[in-house]
Amino acid sequence: MKQKILIVDDDVNIAELISLYLTKECFDTKIVHDGEAAIEEFNSYQPNLILLDLMLPGIDGYEVCREIRKTSKIPIIMLSAKGEVFDKVLGLELGADDYIIKPFDSKELVARVRAVLRRFNPNVEEKADDTPKGKFVQYPDLIINLSNYSVQYYGKNIEMPPKELELFYFLASNPNQVFTREQLLDHIWGYEYYGDTRTVDVHIKRLREKIKDHSNWSLATVWGIGYKFEVKNTKK
Repeated sequence: MKQKILIVDDDVNIAELISLYLTKECFDTKIVHDGEAAIEEFNSYQPNLILLDLMLPGIDGYEVCREIRKTSKIPIIMLSAKGEVFDKVLGLELGADDYIIKPFDSKELVARVRAVLRRFNPNVEEKADDTPKGKFVQYPDLIINLSNYSVQYYGKNIEMPPKELELFYFLASNPNQVFTREQLLDHIWGYEYYGDTRTVDVHIKRLREKIKDHSNWSLATVWGIGYKFEVKNTKK
């Protein structure tokens, strides 16, 4: 089945152009032009990914993202003519998986859509069995499972967007190894990222709000270089 992309943009010409790009790449698309319609179509259309313009009539893109994140981890890529760092950071903090500045190249748009979709499978359900299965790393009081996109922290499931989980998994899979922000962008986003490296800082900040340092491990900042998953006992 074709993957479904919900396009939310009040500019009819841009929305139609995006739809044309994606349809040529064998995606199924649906277009809406305001925030209220976006929330309604999200529930009925059940897209695999949302391309979300920020400047919408009525409910803006930030609020749409906030509403969707209350119930779903579906990938969201924000579209905006605003290129300021503040706008990017705000979008990412609300749970967006990527941020594309208008005008954009059609090949870049398609590449980013594919990159995000490769890292997210909304149809995988968590198993009731407590034994982790598939691709995972395990430390005392922590299991990060990349196969079903779940994190268990002190026995509780912790909700986090795909990019946060992938960043956490990558660092935890390479204990005590230091990575620069540029290396993390390359490994996690998987393409040449045109934003700035504060994207990594935002995701680390969100991770630290949910996952506190443990006596055996922690998310550590290496000043002037980047980040590492510090383990006192590397036995997993």
